[in-house]
Order: sequence, then C-alpha cells, then structure tokens
Amino acid sequence: MNTNTPKYHYVDREKSWLSFNERVLQEAADSTVPLLERLRFIGIFSNNLDEFFRVRYATIRRMTLTGQSNRKLSSGEVVKTLLSEITKRVIELQNESLRILTEVESKLEEENIFIVNDKEINEKQQAFVKDFFLHQVSPDLVTIILSDLAEFPLLRDTHGYLVVKLMLDDKLVQKHQSEKIRKAVSPVRYAIIEIPNIINRFVELPCEGDKKFIIMIDDIIRFNLDSIFNIIDYKAEAAHMIKITRDAELDFDTDLHKSFVEKISSGVRDRREGAVVRFVFDREMEEETLQFLLQNIEIELNDSIIPGGRYHNRRDYMGFPNMGRTDLTYPKLLPVGVPNLSLEDSIIQQVQKKDYMVYTPYQSFSYLVKFLREAALDPQVLSIKITLYRLAKNSQIISSLINAVKNGKQVIAQIELQARFDEASNIYYSELMQAEGIHLIFGVKGLKVHSKICVVERLENKKVKRYGFISTGNFNESTSKIYTDVTLFTSHNQIMKDVSKVFEFLQVNYRVHKYKHLLVSPHYTRKGFYKLIEREITNAKNGLPAYIGLKMNSLSDIKMIDKLYDASCAGVKIQLIIRGICSLIPGVPGMSENIEAISIVDRFLEHSRVYIFGNNDKPAVYISSADFMTRNLDERVEVTCPIYDEDIKQELIDTFSIGWKGNYKTRIQSGDLSNNYRKIEEGEVFHSQMEMYKYYREKLNNKS
Repeated sequence: MNTNTPKYHYVDREKSWLSFNERVLQEAADSTVPLLERLRFIGIFSNNLDEFFRVRYATIRRMTLTGQSNRKLSSGEVVKTLLSEITKRVIELQNESLRILTEVESKLEEENIFIVNDKEINEKQQAFVKDFFLHQVSPDLVTIILSDLAEFPLLRDTHGYLVVKLMLDDKLVQKHQSEKIRKAVSPVRYAIIEIPNIINRFVELPCEGDKKFIIMIDDIIRFNLDSIFNIIDYKAEAAHMIKITRDAELDFDTDLHKSFVEKISSGVRDRREGAVVRFVFDREMEEETLQFLLQNIEIELNDSIIPGGRYHNRRDYMGFPNMGRTDLTYPKLLPVGVPNLSLEDSIIQQVQKKDYMVYTPYQSFSYLVKFLREAALDPQVLSIKITLYRLAKNSQIISSLINAVKNGKQVIAQIELQARFDEASNIYYSELMQAEGIHLIFGVKGLKVHSKICVVERLENKKVKRYGFISTGNFNESTSKIYTDVTLFTSHNQIMKDVSKVFEFLQVNYRVHKYKHLLVSPHYTRKGFYKLIEREITNAKNGLPAYIGLKMNSLSDIKMIDKLYDASCAGVKIQLIIRGICSLIPGVPGMSENIEAISIVDRFLEHSRVYIFGNNDKPAVYISSADFMTRNLDERVEVTCPIYDEDIKQELIDTFSIGWKGNYKTRIQSGDLSNNYRKIEEGEVFHSQMEMYKYYREKLNNKS
C-alpha cells in the first residue's frame, strides 16, 4: 500500500450515515429543486436524524454506559471519540439546516408566501388565530404546571414541547392576598405545553390579495398564552421549545404466559420510558430555565445536549401545505404501464406464459394489487402466502387478503411485528387479519423477516401450479410512489418451489431447507455472494472479462467489503451505487483501485437492490431484499432471486447503466465523506432518474 492509503480500511458506519443525511440536506440547499420540495427535504433530513439518535446513537451511548468507552470498533474508531465526533457533526448539520431553512423562507417571500410568527400578525390575523386556538387547538392542549408536581412528568419521545417561564403578577396577587403571604410565594414558576400533532403544524391564515400566510401551531399557542394561564396569578414571560429523543431499543418481557404480540405491544409501550439520548433546546432560552430542565430530565451524557433554533421537529416540513402552488413542487410523473402486461386482463394467465418485472414508481404498483385481487376471486386459487414488513395506512394489500379469505382461500401472512417504528401499525393489522380468519405466522425467534415474497397456489389440471412475486421493497402503496423498487412476477416452477420452502421454514423453524435457486438469509446469502465474487476473481486471474455491479441501500459488512477488496486487487472492475452507508473506501491503490462508488439522492428514494456479476460476458443478475449489511446477511430472513428471463435481465443491466451514467444528483462515495458531486463534462447533464422514466416510457411506446 502506498502513502495515500487511509488511516483505516473502512469508513465508520455512523459517520457514513451522517454523510448520507448531509446529501439529503444538499437537496434542500439546491436552488434547482422546487421551493416546497426543498422544505420537504429539510423535513426528511430532520426525520432521519431523529431515527439515527433513537437507534444508532443510542447503541453507541449504551456502550459508554457499560464500560466500553475505550472499545475499538471494526472500523478502527474508539467508542468515546466517535460519540463526541458524532455530536459535533450533528450540531454542524443542524446549523446548516437552519441556514437553509432561513434561505428557503426568504425565497418563499419572493413568491408571496410568508411564514409569520405570533409577533408579526395583524389584527385580522389575530382574530383568526384566537378563534382557531379556541376551537381547534385548545381542546387537545396538554398543559402542566411543573412547580406543582412532586415528580417531573414523562416527556414523550420526539414530541415538541413549549417550556413556559411564568412570573408572579403583583397586581393580580394584591387583589386577594396579604403582603405577608405574597412574599412567601415563589416569583418564578415553570409550565410545559405539549404541542398537539393531531392537526397539521402549519396553519394557513386568511390571504391578503396575492399574499399567502402560514403560521405554526407553536406560535398560535404562544399568542394565546395569556388565555391559557389566566386562571393563575402568573404571567407568561417566555416560551421556548424543547424536544427529547429516547433510546428506541425494544426490551422484551420474559413472561412465558404472554403471546409474542403482547410482548411486542408491551415493548412499544415501555419504549416511551427509554433513556434520553438527545435533548434539543432553543439556544435563546435563559440559562436559569435551561438549568431547571437539565436538573429534572435525566440526561447521562453532556454529548446528548444540543442547542437548536426557535423551532424543532423540522420533520413536520414533510407535510408543509402547497397552497395550490404546484409550480413550486416537482411536476407529476404518472407511472407508465409494463409492456405486454395488461391490467385489464388476467395477470395470472399472463405470468403463466412469461416473467414480468415492475419498476416502481416509474411503473405502476397497481400490478401487485391487481394480482392479489385476482387471486382472491379466482375459483382455482387454493392459497395465498405473503410476507409483510411495512404497510400503507389504508392498505389495499390487506384488503385483498381479507377478500381472499371471504372467498374461501387459505391465506397465510407473515407479518414482522418488529419492523422498527411500525410495530404499533403492524400489531393493528395483525389483529385485524386474525379477526378476519387469516392465518398469521410471526417468523423465527431472533430473526427479523425482511424478505418480500408472495406465492399463490392454483389448481390446474388436478395439479398445483405456483405463481407469485419477489420484490426489493415493501408491499406498500404509499411508499411505492417515492421509493424505487423492482418486483419480479413469475411462475417459474423451481423458483416458486424455493419460495414455498421459505414459508415452510417460517412455520417450522428447526428445518433448514436447501434452495436450488434462491439465496436465503441467514443460511446461504453470504456464502452465495462469496461464491459469485470468487468466480469473478477467478475470471480476472485467468485473463477473462470480470465485472461486478452492485446497487443497494447500504454496504457496511466488513467481511463482504474485504471480499470486494480482494476482487479489486485481482483486477475485477467493480461499480457500486450505494445510496446510504458505504463503509468501503474506493479508489485506494493496492486496496480498492478498481472500485468506484457513487450515491444518488434525488426526488425518489433509491431503494432497489440489484446485483450484477459479469460471468465472462454471460451476466448473472439478481434482485434482493438484502443489503450488504451484517444484519441482512446473518440476522434476518432475506431472499435474493436470480433473473432468468433474458429481456428482464437486460432491462436491469440497462437501468443500472442509466444510474451509473448519472452526473446530476450523483455524489462520489469517498473515504473523506466529502460528498462531492460527479463532474459534468462539457455541459452534458445526465439526470438518471428522469432518464429512467424516459427509458420506461419509450419502452412502452415501442411496444404499442
């Protein structure tokens, strides 16, 4: 290795994740992004950061509290140093997000859209705000006088609160108290108000000509503080926002008499009392008020205390109203159809003849729903088996499964109750499905089921024929509009037989099956990919064409990275499209000089996992639910499926190539986490996501 070799062979996964979230923030800063979409990216950045603290930061924090501060991680980082560096970086990114928000708000004013606070509203707006508070906000307001409590109240995770400093009003006290008693009364008290989230945080005020005005619920509450506290002898002097983030790790009850559903439900409830891992406060807050809070909120690490601006929970900007200004949002892209796959005809009969692939959101998610609705009604269908991870709020998938049961089909659904932050939703759906007669399985103890598979058994000529689909993404109509994912529809006998074996494993865990075509975690995925990489290494050593193209969300498994380093050293050309975490350091002579890596962050979330192995110019192509992360390879039930249809195989190679050619919204993944954009040569802009949409539109037109 030469002198340019980095200090470590790997980028720390937490630092790499923060670098990914910085790319999200870059979208908010990008003047070519429509203004209201820039606000949405600020919301996404903030929401991502909340989840980071609840999960990843919390994990590192637990290490410091259990005597592992000096432990060296696989990346080479020391725990206590990493924790400090993360906090420093987060503060920098939060300051940058505040700067961007201020800039966007200024640009909105040029478009006659004004975000005003409680001090800036005129008389007409004041009357509206008072009425809105009285009828829409006040009935749901939770207000607590802290000084009256023996114990500080439990603050809810990631909720916004206004901490109100109350000062004794001498004029009011003198009306009904003696001077002697008055002197014994504390001059300062504190109250806390939970900002309700049952209504949109952004409220539209009456227009004035072409001017549109928005005020936040926070400021509506601030404006009405006097009416909130008018029954006590204290006046509100100041109100500052705070937010806490709690450790989101689920602790499971060991009571053998409780069902798994009951244990998950209990864990979700207990999460509300998880340790505080982040305390964010308004930096304008008086020191006296801040110290009062710090003394009463149990915060064990100073690194968890982060100064912020006047408003927190900027994730709410994901729901900022467009006020009819569609010119300030992305233009709509209507999903196109799949060539030769008609939604008007039987999907099952069409899949009987050949495989098809749907690439959402460029193509319609309706094919999945139509397939299940058809299976629910088809008299020849005997059963439907499906895995469920994250579901839409009003899921058409669940509706289709219930419809199938009502039509006499056997329906078996594996629903992952431990899908992080979707536990409560999945518990609701599990109870609904059980009540409707769907047979539920809850997977394998100690393993999350992250695979995206479905198999339908149909009686044809007195024999059972299997049809189904395998996907890289969740069966979720809502996220399918913004997540890029591929779904293979097939009746390939051997593939569907392997899929059926996965369901057998989920039902009878102690039997580990052998699969002829699928790579299934936790038993075979790692070895399967090692074998594919080794084949490319052998080809390179023999002077044959050797290539690996991998598209995924995250790459952090050290052993897999080492295997890719080995391939690079053998001369294998490797192209990586990694949206998020990339712990591999590309382009290092003697280690990874044949590896290039990019990240695409754009209007759609790059979520598909596509793996291409050159195989001496006879490409082997796979789609998968698994990233190259240790949890996906060794600790979850994941399915990786080979693509045998030559047209679909070429389509996936084409789409990978389109992504790789992109130079707009494309950043270079590097060891220094600089997030530099790929250079645009001679003004040739290649916008990969829009080119992808054009590719599918032309593909459909050419088949018409």
